[in-house]
Amino acid sequence: MKSGLYLIHKPVGPSSASLVRDFQMKIKDAGLNLPVGHAGTLDPFASGLLIIMVGQATRLMELFHPLPKGYNATISWGSETDTSDHHGVIVRNSNFIPSCEQVQKGLDSFLGWTNQVPPATSAKKIKGVSAYKLAHRGEQVDLQPSVVYLHEAKLSDLNSLKYVSLTCKGGFYVRSFVRDLAQGLGSAAHLQELHRTFIGPWKCPSKGVEVHIEGPQLLPWYPHIDLKEDEFTALSFGQKIASRTYIEPEFFLPDGFSPVPLVIRGIFQNRLVALLRYEEGKLKAFANLRGGL
Repeated sequence: MKSGLYLIHKPVGPSSASLVRDFQMKIKDAGLNLPVGHAGTLDPFASGLLIIMVGQATRLMELFHPLPKGYNATISWGSETDTSDHHGVIVRNSNFIPSCEQVQKGLDSFLGWTNQVPPATSAKKIKGVSAYKLAHRGEQVDLQPSVVYLHEAKLSDLNSLKYVSLTCKGGFYVRSFVRDLAQGLGSAAHLQELHRTFIGPWKCPSKGVEVHIEGPQLLPWYPHIDLKEDEFTALSFGQKIASRTYIEPEFFLPDGFSPVPLVIRGIFQNRLVALLRYEEGKLKAFANLRGGL
């Protein structure tokens, strides 16, 4: 086990947190003491790409939130549930089932920035407690709308209402989206299946496969500079270095996608060692990744 990112295929069943615990056990068994986290929770009933962060990579978590995330959703039409997925209790039925054309128009109406109320059984915190824990205890859960971003949504099969592919930013709840889509069309629906296909530049690996990402492969949506030894030393002591031309990113966000703030990767001896920002015309590290990744 090494520091860095691990791309894994999460199966239906286990929670994202349980897979993090599995990695923690692997690290402990290897005699190491490294922090572990993940980028983007998947519900137990969902499958697909889960990014596990190990060691200094856990400090990169916030940089993943603005990335595009891809999902394939299977919708069950005709009934809405209290959890907005197939594990919930039906709270409303509808005999009206829209046409494919109506559904695609409905999908288009959600593109861009919109307000979305998360599901009661989500990981959103209420006074420090996850909403799903309160809901499972039978307590009232009142969540405020969040501003979310949907870049693309379309029927995967133009002859079927069931299958939708979408691209969004972090914080977007597909369960809520399906609920709101159906309500807006005068119908009812809930999420039957969900599979995350990609996050940023990385696609979901095959089942049972772990892909390790380190060095210059990390954060390829940001530009980078190759640090000289004296620059690396200066940054390590919290000092600024002279500004110079950076090398463009290897991965670009989709056209029209909400841009990310400028961060510059500092690469030294083929390791990601620092994250840099401009300050008073120079470059300064806002994160020194001790030992590098």
